[in-house]
Amino acid sequence: MRKPREEMIAETRAKLIAAGRQAFGTVGYAAASMDDFTAGAGLTRGALYHHFGDKKGLLQAVIQEIDAEMTLRLNRISAEAPNRWQGFVAECVAYIEMALEPEIQRIMFRDGPAVLGDVSQWPTNNGCIAALSRSIAQLKADGVMAEIDTEAAARLINGASSHAALWIAKSDDPEDTSKRAVRGFRTLLDGLRVNA
Repeated sequence: MRKPREEMIAETRAKLIAAGRQAFGTVGYAAASMDDFTAGAGLTRGALYHHFGDKKGLLQAVIQEIDAEMTLRLNRISAEAPNRWQGFVAECVAYIEMALEPEIQRIMFRDGPAVLGDVSQWPTNNGCIAALSRSIAQLKADGVMAEIDTEAAARLINGASSHAALWIAKSDDPEDTSKRAVRGFRTLLDGLRVNA
């Protein structure tokens, strides 16, 4: 029995994203070829063009998938913290430290910005700003965070964490840079805490 069309489309997209992710994560965007994706997925170039337009479109889809996975991980980290402030800090720090993971480092913080431009302009960035805004509004309502414009704080924290991750990804010594970035970032966040 044939699968429904929607299921076949979803499977094809998933195969291409998995093949793209494998290639981008191992050899990088520049060295990955269209044939790598299609052969790895057992599909034709036509399928790639149909679903993603081109290699850049596939990279965007891979980044969206990784971003969604990162968000789930960060939400778990925040939820497991003993209180809302510690969860907020742990989530922000974990995002920065994810830049040490080879696949995330290469795809999200090296190739992504090189191919797609400034991370602050990516479609997923608005969701990050909104999530940070909700957390900040709650921390302010709890009396834990200083009175500060919520959107400004969300954008500044987002920008600082994104640039810290980019700094780590491009560093000659990512481990040391990560430690320095996390120390500095914690100090910045402590400055926003009431009675820090």
